[in-house]
Amino acid sequence: MKYTIEILRQQDREAAPYRQIIPFETDDPQMTVATLLKTLNANPRQTDIDGNPIGKIEWECSCLQKKCGACAMRINAKPRLACDTKLGVFKSGRIVLEPLKKFPVIADLIVDRAVMFENLKQLGLWLEKEARHTKRGEEVAYEASRCLQCGCCLEVCPNFIPGEDFYSAASFVPTGRVLSELPRKDKAAILDSYVNKIYRGCGKSLSCRDICPAQIDIDHLLVNNNAVAVWKRFLK
Repeated sequence: MKYTIEILRQQDREAAPYRQIIPFETDDPQMTVATLLKTLNANPRQTDIDGNPIGKIEWECSCLQKKCGACAMRINAKPRLACDTKLGVFKSGRIVLEPLKKFPVIADLIVDRAVMFENLKQLGLWLEKEARHTKRGEEVAYEASRCLQCGCCLEVCPNFIPGEDFYSAASFVPTGRVLSELPRKDKAAILDSYVNKIYRGCGKSLSCRDICPAQIDIDHLLVNNNAVAVWKRFLK
């Protein structure tokens, strides 16, 4: 099948963005966007529709197995993982690749997602001493540990604005893991930050639930976190 690949390119942080359209043909509908990008970069003779060399397309990848979240980008206006998006899904043959819009662009499809990790640091989401799982908290801790920190949830969240007070699902999901492990006497500061940085800003649209590539049970985590941090109840 013949595809038209449109990529929003940007040489570096200071350069002006531009769109490049690349013709591409494959008989494999199971080819992923990640494989597509690797194939384009491996062919120095590949040109765009104007006959110009496309140059190296900058993008991130690591595991290519839907485990790390590094290859998150906007694909036909929807945040997805490139390694988990097959070309055959796009019956029109037109595929538009863009960087995530809520993060500063480093180059092409690579963005700076440092704000997510700074937010985790601000919440203090780490253990300073050994903690034990209770049977009651094991399910929550496991579900929270599956977060990829890919940023797809932040891309669709109507309440998240980088640099402002609401930290969104990329923070409240891993918070559930720590809340399930720490005894109450050791998590007072985290509970206070949770109320100020997460609970008060969440509009409960749950757009994060619908977009999560790991299909985390965000409803369950949100209910449990709120129960512990706001209503002072035990995890269930």
